[in-house]
Amino acid sequence: MRPARFVDFAVELVKNRTDASRVQPLAEAGVAELPFGVVVERGGREERWQFIGQLADGEKHEHPERPVEGASTDAGGLPEGGEGEAWFAAAVASAGCGEVAGVERWSTRAGARADHRGVTVRFHNGARIFARLF
Repeated sequence: MRPARFVDFAVELVKNRTDASRVQPLAEAGVAELPFGVVVERGGREERWQFIGQLADGEKHEHPERPVEGASTDAGGLPEGGEGEAWFAAAVASAGCGEVAGVERWSTRAGARADHRGVTVRFHNGARIFARLF
């Protein structure tokens, strides 16, 4: 899944959650310097997410996207609610999207920096989205 489509996916995902009161693409929220991402409001706090994509091996931007579906991820072990990184990871993992192969929180990696919050979303076609909380 490429970043532009991931923005649409994230907006649909978040707007259907009861623990978020607002979601919109960065551009609509007035953040013009970053092309892909969303702003989410939950619990009276605003969280801004930037999305950066990595294409699958051999894929080119000028080629049409070729989604691949497989077994959906499971949010098992990912906490619901809480701080932004954990919340977003659990939301994506529990979405039931057949394209998503896995979700990894950056803060749980060995040697992770305390100020480096985000999520890597791996897709069955080999592409990845790096979702950075800023």
